[in-house]
Order: sequence, then structure tokens, then C-alpha cells
Amino acid sequence: MSIDRDTFENTSEEDLAELSVPDQVLGFLAANDDQAFKAREIASQIGVDEGPVSTALSRLKNRDLVEHKATYWAVTDDTERLEEYSGYERATALFNERLGTEDKEAWREHAPEKPHPSVEDEQ
Repeated sequence: MSIDRDTFENTSEEDLAELSVPDQVLGFLAANDDQAFKAREIASQIGVDEGPVSTALSRLKNRDLVEHKATYWAVTDDTERLEEYSGYERATALFNERLGTEDKEAWREHAPEKPHPSVEDEQ
């Protein structure tokens, strides 16, 4: 996967080798976009201490990439916003590498025949 020249010049080799905590958090939430999690649950799942995860969540919220309600966090449903964030692409690639890509046909086999009522309202 490519990165822009500015990132290449201004990011350390170590940082380029691994995903940042915000990228890991966003990747995890995006991979589980049908659920919301507490910060400690996210930390446990990605293997990072809760403090850095909480900081990452706050920063991602400031960028409107995640949503927060009570003690729960979820990825935004604004796909355009996510696609504009370069870390999302890196995180998606990493999770695809670790877990494999999604099989769209398998999803279709289990998809409901009728759209969710909220989708019907938009049509």
C-alpha cells in the first residue's frame, strides 16, 4: 500500500512499520461496525493499554471518525469520512492480512431478503 510523500518524509521508520494506536482502534471498530465497545474492551482486543486507547478514541472523535455514547464507542457510519482518513486504509489492509478479506458472497447468503426499515425509509 502506498503512502503520500509528506508522510514518507515526516514519519519515522518505526512508525511506518506499525499501525498507530488510533489506526488500530479505528481498524478494530470498522471491522466490528455493527457493535459499540467500551474503551477497555477495545484495548483488550487490540492488545494496547486502556490509556492510549482512550486518548486515541478522543482524537478520533474530534475528527468525527468515531461516535461516543455513555461509555460506548462505535465507528462512524459516514463512509466518505472514513475513506478520506489515510489510517483507515492502512488498518483495513492490516486486518485483511491478519484475518483475511470478507467474502461478499458469504455475506449475501446470510443477508435478509428485505432491507432494514431504516433503509426503506431512505428509498
